[in-house]
Parts: sequence; C-alpha cells; structure tokens
Amino acid sequence: MFASWYDRQGPAADVLNVGELPDPEPGPGEVRVRVTVSGVNPGDTKKRRGWLGSSMPHPRVIPHSDAAGVVDAVGSGVDVGRVGQRVWVYGAQSYRAFGTAAQYTVVPDHMAVPLPDHISDELGACLGIPGVTAHRAVFADGPVDEKIVLVHGVLGGVGSLAAQLARWGGATVIGTVRRGGDLDRVDPAVVAHAVALDSDDPAATIRAHAPDGVHRIVEVSLSANADLDNAVTALDAVIAAYGTHTDRTELPFWPLLFNNVTLRLLGSDDFPVAAKRQAARDLTAAAAVGALTVDVGDRYPLEDIAKAHDRVDAGGRGRVLVTVPD
Repeated sequence: MFASWYDRQGPAADVLNVGELPDPEPGPGEVRVRVTVSGVNPGDTKKRRGWLGSSMPHPRVIPHSDAAGVVDAVGSGVDVGRVGQRVWVYGAQSYRAFGTAAQYTVVPDHMAVPLPDHISDELGACLGIPGVTAHRAVFADGPVDEKIVLVHGVLGGVGSLAAQLARWGGATVIGTVRRGGDLDRVDPAVVAHAVALDSDDPAATIRAHAPDGVHRIVEVSLSANADLDNAVTALDAVIAAYGTHTDRTELPFWPLLFNNVTLRLLGSDDFPVAAKRQAARDLTAAAAVGALTVDVGDRYPLEDIAKAHDRVDAGGRGRVLVTVPD
C-alpha cells in the first residue's frame, strides 16, 4: 500500500517518508478500512516532533488517528456484512502504531463508525479527535438542555464542534473569539452571543447574557482564561479544559472552591471506551440531521504530507486534510 511513516521524531520534512508498505490484515475483532481522506490534528504533529519529551511509541509509526473510507476486509468475529460500508474512523493511532496516513488502516470494529451516505468523507474525517473531545467537554457531566454553555475558541476545531453539539443538545451557547474582527465569522444559528476577548470587559458582557453565571465552560486555554472563567461561572459549574498555554497553570483556587466549581481535564486518548462509543453515536446522529459542519481549510495529497503537517503546526483557519490515492 501507499503510505507515509516515520522511524524517528523531528521536523516533518526530515522524518516523514512516503512510499510502499505491506498491506495490513485485520485480526480478530478488527476491520480494514480503505482510506479516502485522513484528518490531520495538532496531536498528530506533536507526536511526530516529540512534544513534551515524548518518545517514539513504536519503532515505526504511520501517523493520524482520524479518517473516512470504506471497510474492505474484516477479521474473525466481525460481521462480513460490514464489507463495503462507508465509515469514519477515530483513534487509529491512539496507542497503536499504524494510523490513517495510508491507503489502508486496521482498527477495532467499533472504531470504524458507519457513515450515512449523505455525509461527506471530508466531514467524517474531521469527527475523530476534535469531535470526541468536544463531546466529552460538553456532555461528560450530564445533559445540557436549557443550560448555558460558554465555549472559548468557538472558531477552532474542538470549539466549533463543541458549540454545535451543545446547541444540538438544547443549550444556549455563548462563544468567545480572540479578536473583535472575528465576530462576523461566528454562526448566529449556533452561538446565541459571541464575545471578543480583546473587548474592554468580556466578563461583564458574558454576565449580561448569563446573569446567574454559565453552567459549563469548554476551555481551550485554562492559563489564559482562568480568571475570566472564575468571574462568569455559576454555582456548581463545570470547566472542561482540553488545553492550556502554561504547563503549570495558576488558578483562583478559593473563589472557584466557594462556587463548588468542578475542573475537568480532558486527554482524548484516555477517555473511557464507553464515552468514546457514545460520542461516536452522537456525532454521527448530529451530523446526519445537519447539526454539524466543519470549516475545512487546506487539502494535500498524501505525497505532500510534510506540507500538511507544517500547515497544522503553523496554525491558521480550517481543518487540514490529506487525500489518499486509489
């Protein structure tokens, strides 16, 4: 099969190889997926470059955890009727050596989720890491119907899906953006109130829309927003954080304690299996009724995967996808 891989960590152009590898075969309880589109996430590029001192988890790694494609073979114990089924894939390179940056990937049966025919491969390939993380951030502490959910970084990969899932779940969504110039990019059908963090008093603006405080916060940078979050949380609120810019993050401990705020930290690789399965079901259901959209940015052919990784590392608007040749 045509694939990309790395045998050592480092800059994308230095370590990512592209060429032929043996076709994988599904084992018991597994399916093989013929990949059409592979999603690139910041977590994929961090693993490749050894972020926070992480080492090579396997002698050879095919990167990327997310994809869309078609099941073309199954292992023992799996319904052969799955062959030919369109699917989206999550977790392919989570504690596994061979991800989705290849013509074929092999995953446990439940990690290849049926993809309705009217949902595009591009959307399917964007549901994995950001979608499962967003779902856990919104729903880990129960339903959000009639609650107020504050989503920081509402234009980002996780933030945008979190806002859409919260709205789908019946919440009123308040979303933040970094700059006032980004406010016109926020979808008013999803986000009831958008607030720019560079405004004079974002906490007062949020409080104007949530006088009793917000019930849930989806947090992209706990170190940057801890004081703001403290100023706008309701009693018994939950702050679900999946990112921070300072490793040793300071918190306004006593005010948060007196409000009985729960701080939930989210590491998507290690979510409970049951939570991932529920996220997969809900993401598919929401996408099927048109409640989820994704801003797709640049697309790269698999032979240009190093450029795709550099694009993710550089940041910028929209999800980055790699298309896999037939």
